[in-house]
Amino acid sequence: MLIRIRSRDGLERLEIPNPNITISQLKTLIQTHLNVPIHSQTLSTNQTLLISKTLEPFTDMSNPDTLISDLGISHGSIVFLSYEGERTVAGPAVRLSGRKMTMDDLIAKQMRIVRQESANCEMVSFDRDAANGFQAYVNGTLAFAVKRGGFMYGTVDEVGKVNVDFIYEPPQQGTESSLILLRDPDEEKLVEGIALGLGMRKVGFIFTQSVGQGKTDYTLSNREVLQAVEVQSESDLKEWVTVVVKLEVNEDGGADVHFEAFQMSDLCVKLFKEDWFDKEIKDEDDPKLSKMKKEVVVGGKDTKEVDNDFFLVVVKIFDHQVCVCVLLVSLFLAIKIESLSHFCSLA
Repeated sequence: MLIRIRSRDGLERLEIPNPNITISQLKTLIQTHLNVPIHSQTLSTNQTLLISKTLEPFTDMSNPDTLISDLGISHGSIVFLSYEGERTVAGPAVRLSGRKMTMDDLIAKQMRIVRQESANCEMVSFDRDAANGFQAYVNGTLAFAVKRGGFMYGTVDEVGKVNVDFIYEPPQQGTESSLILLRDPDEEKLVEGIALGLGMRKVGFIFTQSVGQGKTDYTLSNREVLQAVEVQSESDLKEWVTVVVKLEVNEDGGADVHFEAFQMSDLCVKLFKEDWFDKEIKDEDDPKLSKMKKEVVVGGKDTKEVDNDFFLVVVKIFDHQVCVCVLLVSLFLAIKIESLSHFCSLA
């Protein structure tokens, strides 16, 4: 049977002699066919392995004697692989066809997609009331059936820590898989004025994933990557943060609201500004892959499809409590602006 191995180098296929091999035997096959030493391998069925800063939580495939069939791994399954160091990935043979190459062709051949190991932001801390207010509406009123988004406002200190103190939700239309922001420049100027009066600025973008998206195997979809990098590219703030809010099943079988923080990588922003992304996304397109207008190099292979996880840089997330006086001033300013019906601050 065939299983798929997804690593920082992309998606690769691995032929398995039978479905009852052990994890130890699987690692040997990966070493033989994918050139990753056994001692460097960390395997998991959890996709967050590829974007996590620590490998300690990923123990589901740590027992070498466990049968892969006992973990539900069968033909077509995806196993996630993290490893340290470098390896040689076999790419397609280069053939000289005599075709005249343009300057764009040459540039594309040099565009290598690699992961950004560390964020430009030290961490992000949410005001507990602001975070609760945003998720409470999505959870209690919308039941996470459709997507919802907003812009985060707060401060950035000298070490790169972002504090989020209130969230502004512009007029919008959300469906299960897409979010359309109906942005009003005049209204946003009023919000900017409120933030400036509080000594704050726009520091990031927050959005929810619907319950239906919880059945998928991606961290961010191609549509979410495009929207996140678009709003990040509007800002000159290198510490800009993107936060995803979603429901996750807990150990008791219930649902917990979960916040995850990322930055879109510097390379992702560069590619967007230079118009590398193909923005025409079709329903049949794989949501975990971002399409490029020109070929790029990923793991030694030329491709026009890039795994979205290559563009995500994990940011640590914490919480805090805003001073009461800040909340009162925020509320006072908000109620003076009659048109600002979508202003969200948890006063």
